[in-house]
Amino acid sequence: MVDFVQGPLISIAFIVFILGLLFQWIQFFRLTRKKEWGHPPLPREIKPEKKTAGKIVASCLTSLKGTLWKTDPVLTVVTTVFHVLLIGAPLFLLGHNILLYQSWGWSLFSLPEALSDGLTLIVLVCGAYFLGRRLLVARVRAITTLYDYVVLLIAVAPFLTGFFAYRQWFHYETVMMLHILSGNIMLITIPFTKLGHMLFFFLYRFFLGGEYGFLRGARTW
Repeated sequence: MVDFVQGPLISIAFIVFILGLLFQWIQFFRLTRKKEWGHPPLPREIKPEKKTAGKIVASCLTSLKGTLWKTDPVLTVVTTVFHVLLIGAPLFLLGHNILLYQSWGWSLFSLPEALSDGLTLIVLVCGAYFLGRRLLVARVRAITTLYDYVVLLIAVAPFLTGFFAYRQWFHYETVMMLHILSGNIMLITIPFTKLGHMLFFFLYRFFLGGEYGFLRGARTW
């Protein structure tokens, strides 16, 4: 079991992760269609308004009204930090990059261990905040299902076990196996669960037209 988790399962997890993302990418373009733009011609005497930098900033600030940034800034900050660290912290962890170099002969930039430990703690605090909202806030609890708790557990488990392993709390070998296993489970489930929105967020915002799109969007459902 230990040899499988630390060996073949890692390769299987990466293969499923990559193929799953490719499948979702294909599905996105298969299920959406290209927009057909139709703009009525402007009369010759009416010229499009030129937007200055000040008007652009004012427009952006106005567009925030009614969004999460305006209604719940604390949740917005916690959500942003959580998602950034959920992707960034594991990529630049020293231990992960050592394993990466040993396996494939290359590695990414590594953060100091103390900083990585602090970032891991921030992820855990953010996870506790989300769990608290689902348990204590009535309107959130009303729409929360077991699936939501499982997804949150999958996201937080690699950080929690890694936090324990770094401090060598409990039985080290068992904690490390749970850390590797939870990381593999997270990789496998990303393309097929809510966790995938972390990676597809920018794809949707750039390609789908809508109120919260970064651009006008070239595709629609």
